[in-house]
Amino acid sequence: MMELKDLFLTPIYLGIFYAIAFAVRPSFTNKYTKPYFIPALTVKFVGAIALGLIYQFYYGAGDTFNYFSESKVIYGAFGDSFSVGLSLLGGNDGTYSGAISKYASQMHWFGSPTEYFVIRVGAFCALFCFCTYTVIGLMFAIISFSGIWCLYVTFLRIAPASYKELAFAVFFLPSVFFWGSGLMKDSLCIGAIGWTFYGFYRALIIRRTLLKSALVGLLGVYVLSSVKVYILLSFLPPALLWAFNEYNQNIKSAVVRNMLRPFFLALGLAAGYLGATNLTAGDDKYDVEKIGERTKINQEFLYALTKDQGSSYNIGSFDGSLGSMVKVAPQAIIVTLFRPFLWEARNPIMMLSALEALMLLWLTARLLWSRGIVGSFRQIANQPVLTFCFLFSIIFAIGVGTNSGNFGTLVRYKIPLMPFYLSALFIMGQPLAKKAVQRARLATAA
Repeated sequence: MMELKDLFLTPIYLGIFYAIAFAVRPSFTNKYTKPYFIPALTVKFVGAIALGLIYQFYYGAGDTFNYFSESKVIYGAFGDSFSVGLSLLGGNDGTYSGAISKYASQMHWFGSPTEYFVIRVGAFCALFCFCTYTVIGLMFAIISFSGIWCLYVTFLRIAPASYKELAFAVFFLPSVFFWGSGLMKDSLCIGAIGWTFYGFYRALIIRRTLLKSALVGLLGVYVLSSVKVYILLSFLPPALLWAFNEYNQNIKSAVVRNMLRPFFLALGLAAGYLGATNLTAGDDKYDVEKIGERTKINQEFLYALTKDQGSSYNIGSFDGSLGSMVKVAPQAIIVTLFRPFLWEARNPIMMLSALEALMLLWLTARLLWSRGIVGSFRQIANQPVLTFCFLFSIIFAIGVGTNSGNFGTLVRYKIPLMPFYLSALFIMGQPLAKKAVQRARLATAA
């Protein structure tokens, strides 16, 4: 899908994008975050270009080129009739009618709202770059970068002393900046969850710049609900519980605070469940009442599709009921966070995922060994942001671990949880790191 114009236009647009980035950097950084702004944007650009090259020369085809092909149809419609192009760009109800039928019939995903949303964004970007695949990928990388920068500055406000570690967790995980940068659903989702996290924290936790925070957060919610609503389903209950826990901690009386803690816990979980069920009511794919059944169907399909390629995994049997999903949940968490193991890697991309999983396993084990299991859980319970991060990671890990069936799909599905889980580990380890530095200084002085 890459053409000769990609070779000529990509360097020009890269120059424009970098010029804009250097111009706006002072408005979004301070002396601690400034060194990460351009490198973080650069790895997103590298990820977007690498994604296209891998699909062009390694896989030979893939969803990213399908999105581009159908975005190209809308772009062509603008050349024929601006009003028709605008109608296609504005969305559809899946029906072919009037002047748009000529173009809708050329798009396999015209009647699929989630994929068509990505196509619409791609077509909008195409209007500004002569419909050039690589430049559209760079624009998706910028959208994604804006969200993860919001994610980073939010975590930084919570744990400013860990700004270096948090930068690594948010920006520089290879699987996150590779799969979350190009013309794919994942790029929009990783950006959107950053906006949602930023808006939620500023509007409901610290209550600052309410209008701006609410708008940014609602933009993230809109994109997630349009592309991958299950990410929002995993985010909502822990986030509401986080808010209630923060309000509970603001109560000055320790006696009253401890008495109300179970109430806030129940209220947060109930609010999250009601929000999730109302958000997906009537949706055949994501309705909470049907999610176990859909998960079983999807997992079986993906497992059968890849079992001969050596990339499939089996976490045990389940019949689609929520009860059976709970039964396989521990295996789903392990496979999502800590697999593939090194000996399970079958190609270079899977090897990168295996190295990341090994790093998460080592950091988790190191933290549990240093603090002890009881001490670790006590710290998580006492810091609402840690409760949120781990609950979100666990819920999301169960969802994607039971749904994927193979490591190739899993490495893409799990990227939204990676920055949260790793950031939580770094925030937990912050006191340990300070003590280690103090011990080293004392040893040097002696």
